Amino acid sequence: MSDAGSRNAADRYDWQAVQDRWLPVWEALNLFRVADDPAGKPRKYVLDMFAYPSGDLHMGHAEAYAIGDVVARYHRLRGYSVLHPVGWDSFGLPAENAAIKRDLDPKKWTYGNIETQARSFRRYAISFDWDMRLHTSDPEYYRWTQWIFLRLFERGLAYQKRSSVNWCPQDQTVLANEQVVAGRCERCGSLITKRTLTQWYFKITEYAQRLLDDMSALEGHWPERVLTMQRNWIGRSEGAEIKFVVDGRDEPVTVFTSRPDTLHGATFLVVAADSELAGELCAPDRRAELDEYVERVKRLSEIERQSSDREKTGVFLGRTAAHPITGEQIPVWASDYVLADYGTGAIMAVPAHDQRDLDFARAFGLPVVVVVDTGEPDPAETGVATAGDGTLVNSGEVDGLAKDEAIRATVRQLTGKGLGSRTINFRLRDWLLSRQRFWGCPIPIIHCPDCGAVPVPDDQLPVRLPELSGADLRPKGVSPLATVPEWVNVPCPRCGGDAQRDTDTMDTFVDSSWYFLRFVSPHDSDRPFDPEALREWAPVDNYIGGVEHAILHLLYARFLTKALHDLGLVEFTEPFKALMNQGQVILNGASMSKSKGNLVDLGEELSTYGVDAVRLTMIFAGPPEEDIDWADVSPGGSGKFLARVWRLASDVGTAERDTGAGDTGVRRTTAKVVREVTQLIEDKRFNVAIARLMELTNALRKAVDGDVPAGDPAVREAVESLAIMLSLFAPYCAEESWATLGHAVADGDSVSRADWPTADEALLAEDVAVCVVQVNGKVRERLEVPTSITEDDLRELALGDPAVVRLLDGRDPRKVIVRAPKLVNLVVAP
Repeated sequence: MSDAGSRNAADRYDWQAVQDRWLPVWEALNLFRVADDPAGKPRKYVLDMFAYPSGDLHMGHAEAYAIGDVVARYHRLRGYSVLHPVGWDSFGLPAENAAIKRDLDPKKWTYGNIETQARSFRRYAISFDWDMRLHTSDPEYYRWTQWIFLRLFERGLAYQKRSSVNWCPQDQTVLANEQVVAGRCERCGSLITKRTLTQWYFKITEYAQRLLDDMSALEGHWPERVLTMQRNWIGRSEGAEIKFVVDGRDEPVTVFTSRPDTLHGATFLVVAADSELAGELCAPDRRAELDEYVERVKRLSEIERQSSDREKTGVFLGRTAAHPITGEQIPVWASDYVLADYGTGAIMAVPAHDQRDLDFARAFGLPVVVVVDTGEPDPAETGVATAGDGTLVNSGEVDGLAKDEAIRATVRQLTGKGLGSRTINFRLRDWLLSRQRFWGCPIPIIHCPDCGAVPVPDDQLPVRLPELSGADLRPKGVSPLATVPEWVNVPCPRCGGDAQRDTDTMDTFVDSSWYFLRFVSPHDSDRPFDPEALREWAPVDNYIGGVEHAILHLLYARFLTKALHDLGLVEFTEPFKALMNQGQVILNGASMSKSKGNLVDLGEELSTYGVDAVRLTMIFAGPPEEDIDWADVSPGGSGKFLARVWRLASDVGTAERDTGAGDTGVRRTTAKVVREVTQLIEDKRFNVAIARLMELTNALRKAVDGDVPAGDPAVREAVESLAIMLSLFAPYCAEESWATLGHAVADGDSVSRADWPTADEALLAEDVAVCVVQVNGKVRERLEVPTSITEDDLRELALGDPAVVRLLDGRDPRKVIVRAPKLVNLVVAP
């Protein structure tokens, strides 16, 4: 039957009916429940970055989860027991803000959205094990988030300190540096300001070097750009700490520099204006000027403060410091271009060789001393700092030395004076986790006036959130929890006296920094995770999600894994063996957003084209890491391809079965495609794998429409292989085709439980040569032939080739020269 032939309406591929038919069957079979897998099967842990329940699934979800599902289904078909769990990152500001706007309990809003997304996930046919489900806002989950916090607190890795923090005036909460993008809150877009508050931190800096060193094990398994982003964020610098003795202060001011060789060029010190150090150093007669300046600084973002284009401003603090080598007194200034939370909050300014220092020196008439001869003009005259390497000048004992030798010599001088030492500095700051909002995990600490910060006893966990909603949640500059006295006021667990709970909640990145560990035993009520289950499944084999989490989530998860390893709770130090990032789904070259009016509604696309067509389009559009422009793709075209597969399966399924050996050409074509698709899936080239399946479909259609019967066993085997491979991308069509071929899906014989096809090596191993056919010395055709072909068979094959027959046009060759298997030369009269 011709694929182009006419069919009546009953014979058309009805994707909606197919979805309606198989979804309830799959639900009943619970196909992907790992608890049903026999013991001893090899294991794979495939994890998608879990969803935030802000509404229904969108186009970005459709791409990310389709990619993860390809990986999970492939491993299962290859014989693995696959843990592919589902969960929701369900605490957070968006839900709280939505609840305030609608006068709702954020719990009601959150769990309503979770159920909406759960229905969409099921419809979208993601191969989740629904028995392994979790929500981070469940008390059964955040009990163990609090338990982990307390273990870190006991080890000194969770601590409080008073510091200048990023403050979002819109959301009325602090933000970690990583949550400030171009000076704005990543959530609401408001310009951040600075506040000085007592906050909770995790001591991630203690793991800075290990976080760097252990990346060597991730090379080749994680995207290089993610590793580069983490390296840059950790920001390791080798240099020296140098002490400057300030007049009127017993404790020296310590600065870090990566260029101690330039110390003789330091002509002033600069401290962060909004740091406590600035207040300590400021002379009384300069206090009013400093306070006024600090108020202006608080209105600036860190991006603005560090901009090289801004005019430099500052305040002289009325103090001088002794140069550690020369003893010369140099002035101490406060300025906004130095940040309080970087290094010690103070720098030695070397204006000849640092552009920001030079701009400041020129603004306030401070000395500029060249100490590195780079062969460039004098910065004092040009206004351009010379930052390169060269020979030391104007530097006393290190004059004439090159950079590296001068660094060593300068450090020796400082060490001998007790005023410096070689050290390593990191850009990475400790993880600020306090949030002044309600919908998050409560911090399990009780503050007692006599005992200090006291951990909540383990047997009193979880510290549950009270019931609040609507107006009770409106931002007030402090956590809404602080307004609930019956929740706040409690006896001290240690002395029994009056005490108060900590009213901050944890950053939601704490929840997501360990959820992959909980997934192996999400219903364990006695511990955060079952050690034996963790030993069997973890670490994660394949982790799939957006590159936007390269620093925030992934760095935090790596830190917490190492901390838990050091606590003896996990046996590995890296959480994710392999990482795959997907691109964005955009429209006409722009990111989708409500404000731009260019949102594509996933539900509408699914209703128009069907789940399989959308999934297939997402994967076929390009490599996983590249963006997909929805304006350039064709879900309608994907639907037509799926209909061709179904028609092919229908033809084979209704044909009378042959009992012969089967067509060798069909078998060879199938074996080749199976081999190629297997390798392409291993290489994560999913779009090319789909192209090969399209080629196989066309080849089979051509064979069946030609002289190979639909009932030929080779054709049946080929279409079954096609259905199995297609199930990675289009599970509904694959299941329908599988059933059409005679498999009893309702009895458990689902295509999802089939074995991945194997390529017949005997067919692939047959040597094939390309034979050139010449007519009067000119190449006219190329034939693929077995290397064992005889001269007589090759002569007959060449003379019977349609292209050669057309060229001869009824003429007999005068001579036929055959050199099997490479050449046939026909000599023909003009």
